[in-house]
Amino acid sequence: MIRTLDPTTDRALVDAFFQTSADYIRMERGEPPGPEVTDEYFTDAPPGCDPAKSLRQGQFCGPDLIALAEMAFGFPTPAAAYLGLMIVAPAARGTGAGLTLLRHVEQAARNQACTHIYLSVLDANPRGHAFWTRHGFAHTGKSGPVTLGRKSQTAHRLFKPL
Repeated sequence: MIRTLDPTTDRALVDAFFQTSADYIRMERGEPPGPEVTDEYFTDAPPGCDPAKSLRQGQFCGPDLIALAEMAFGFPTPAAAYLGLMIVAPAARGTGAGLTLLRHVEQAARNQACTHIYLSVLDANPRGHAFWTRHGFAHTGKSGPVTLGRKSQTAHRLFKPL
């Protein structure tokens, strides 16, 4: 089951998910997850996008949150969706959960009349890069430095036509 995550009623669940997925947060930020990671999940959006209109979805296996995604609409172009975050819990990696959630957010973008989905993948995440390219994402040619937490690295923007 995939459903919208609520910043009030699902906060503890999302906090626990980030603790379970601390390997990703350490790779991304160079530090373990703290409450600011959950805050950012529920409040961040790309430039010019309304965070209240972003899609914040969780995928469940029974009562367990096994993956989550955050996607905004209208960046980097008005007809685009931007997938700011998608993480699959370690125990669910390799099970098809990531592809299921990706197909769900792609359909949500189509429902908003988006023609493309964009995302950024970090140099430190070769497994994620392989996942995105395997599922039809290509490089835009835009790359640049990004600092998250205590870690600076290069992010590469990818896109996929819908």
